[in-house]
Amino acid sequence: MAAGRVALWDWGTVRVLREELSSLMAPEYQAYKESAGTEMTAEEAEQRGLELIQDLVARWAADFSASRQVSPTSADETGLAQAVFDLQFAHGRLQPYLDDDNVENILINGCDDVWVDYADQPNRKVAPIAESDEELVELLQMLARRHGAGERSLSKASPTLALRLSDTSRLQAMIEVTPRPYVVIRKQRVRDASLEKLVEFGTIDAALLHFLRAAMAARKNIMISGTQGVGKTTMLIALAREIDPQERVGTLETEYELRLHDVGHLQQVVPMEAREGNGERVDGRAAGEIELADLIAPSLRMMLRRMIVGEVRSREIVPMLQAMSAGEGGSMCTIHVKRADAVFARIAQLCIQHGGGMTQELAYLTTGMALDFVVHVHMDDHTEQGGTKERFVHQVLEVTGEFSELTGAPAFNRIFAPGPDGRGVPTGIQPSCLEDLIQAGFNPDWLSMYQNVGAWMSRPSGKAA
Repeated sequence: MAAGRVALWDWGTVRVLREELSSLMAPEYQAYKESAGTEMTAEEAEQRGLELIQDLVARWAADFSASRQVSPTSADETGLAQAVFDLQFAHGRLQPYLDDDNVENILINGCDDVWVDYADQPNRKVAPIAESDEELVELLQMLARRHGAGERSLSKASPTLALRLSDTSRLQAMIEVTPRPYVVIRKQRVRDASLEKLVEFGTIDAALLHFLRAAMAARKNIMISGTQGVGKTTMLIALAREIDPQERVGTLETEYELRLHDVGHLQQVVPMEAREGNGERVDGRAAGEIELADLIAPSLRMMLRRMIVGEVRSREIVPMLQAMSAGEGGSMCTIHVKRADAVFARIAQLCIQHGGGMTQELAYLTTGMALDFVVHVHMDDHTEQGGTKERFVHQVLEVTGEFSELTGAPAFNRIFAPGPDGRGVPTGIQPSCLEDLIQAGFNPDWLSMYQNVGAWMSRPSGKAA
């Protein structure tokens, strides 16, 4: 469509054609089931839907031309067909933003107050994604049915919704407890991350690449820390690519996001996902609810050599740390925290919330026995100044197994500390597990060669992770 030209169709037309499409598809589904003895697959439904959409749009174009004496262009018809398809089979008006690789987050504060965060430009307000809040809720309910495995819903009884969309984006929605529907969609922009790619993005340098690769090969337990949106999940995916493809690995997530069972590198992945309840309360919990903490114990009987938790944020922290301390090593998780040296206090806080007689002293003891390294990731946002969002490893702490006499917290060595620009550089401190790393192929000269300067000069400029 020519720049600046207004399409001849509107969203009312899209809704009407989508309703017609649904009416046409219903008997198609039934006829297929009767003849094939099974349900139509999503791919088959989409293919048949495309054929029907083309017919519907062609009829609309003919009617429009006859009544308005203006012929829709091929761009009008293509755009309308895509909008109907997205509303029926994809994510409605959200789809263009999900398809845009430069989009990081979509923030919805009601149907007509929509903001988009970009990797290389300031966030900006965009067009409404529904005609009303009621229509927005209908869209969310449709997404819940499509992507929630029949277990996730959005209603007065269940006013919050957490979903993984088909492109691995994470959706969190709230209604009833807020004046309008509020939605946040966080996109996973880097789905096939590797340590080499993180060097290209400027997230790590060569010294960190060799160090982290050796830590994974030496089967060290690693916690990745940082605030929201700094790239913790991307780092986790990149580290997971260092695992031997034949190792049996378990992943535990509230919503599938790592997708290690789909990426193809690991040949044996046991993916586990939490399940929401049906709204009825039994002993303080929704009936049928399965939390991450409930999955850890049975996962230990699945012959897993490593366990990866997408994010520890609740009572799963205790069984996770216990599994780390009792296992073969090499397990990983992420945690939301602002500063690297605040990780241990945050872990203790979550452990005490777990209950069961957990104290701060016991939480610190469990942490010291379980963790080997904390990798802290940070982001500098330069989009307001015309730059990009730069994500990088800020610090690497080694948990030594000893404890502070003053606070009782786990003692640590700061192996990589912030350099002049905040990026982690070797401090010159030798890790207490250096022999393990050397046996895993690490050359300790990397720590002395780049002490206090790092190898960041190899970082390309202007590239966003």
